[in-house]
Amino acid sequence: MTREMAETPEVALAGSAPARHARRPYWNKVPEVTVYFWIIKVLCTTVGETAADLLNEKAGLGLTGVSVLMSVLLAVVLVVQFRTSTYRAGVYWLAVALISVVGTLISDNLTDNMGVPLETTTTVFAIVLAVVFVVWYRRERTLSIHSIDTTSRETFYWLAVLFTFALGTAAGDLFSERMDLGYWLSALLFALAIAAVAVAHFTLGLDAVGSFWIAYVLTRPLGASIGDYLAQPAGDGGLGFGTVVTSVLFLAVILGLVVYLTVTRKDVAEPEGAAAL
Repeated sequence: MTREMAETPEVALAGSAPARHARRPYWNKVPEVTVYFWIIKVLCTTVGETAADLLNEKAGLGLTGVSVLMSVLLAVVLVVQFRTSTYRAGVYWLAVALISVVGTLISDNLTDNMGVPLETTTTVFAIVLAVVFVVWYRRERTLSIHSIDTTSRETFYWLAVLFTFALGTAAGDLFSERMDLGYWLSALLFALAIAAVAVAHFTLGLDAVGSFWIAYVLTRPLGASIGDYLAQPAGDGGLGFGTVVTSVLFLAVILGLVVYLTVTRKDVAEPEGAAAL
């Protein structure tokens, strides 16, 4: 997926929002959709899966305790994110990494602690995500990530991101574990699904905004399946690298890419009229 995939005529509708939602004279609060965006997104989803497992195993807080701790950290980072006036790569991607962990923990709590079937959690998260999109569109008249420049739109954006991670976790576990497809086969299937969405967008005219969000959801189980395949023991269908090695490796790559983007600003687009601000 590239920047063009997320571009949409709906951006032009932003001006039709009620006056009380008038956009602040700030730059977009999220990065441009480039190849770097998708690479870091998949890496964050992988870390979300392996780091959640690692914390649950090593922290000694239990699944509920880890969930509370990570939720508090996420809340702190989101406060910083909301208080910034422009996109900041370090803050933004830290929030994504943490929300990936929290989304995984929400799904795991429902399944492991409360015994809710994966079929149910997958369905419920899909419905909640759909409701977020409907309310978002009815209020703002656009779901484009090229106009995340008000507090309202940013709130809807992060709610959508949270539930894409929760949904992706549940759906990934449903395919890889409940349907007994295994980690590598699940990763392959989700990769093919993302490729099909890209083909449908570029050749069949599938809506750009819809294509983006479908791909965004699918990258979560893709990354989780990759993480599980690398981290889980060979006897469970993995390569046995462990959660520590896998998490550290992917975090190092994420850090390197975020530093690169912070320096080069390759994922920042200057808005029209910015020079006059």
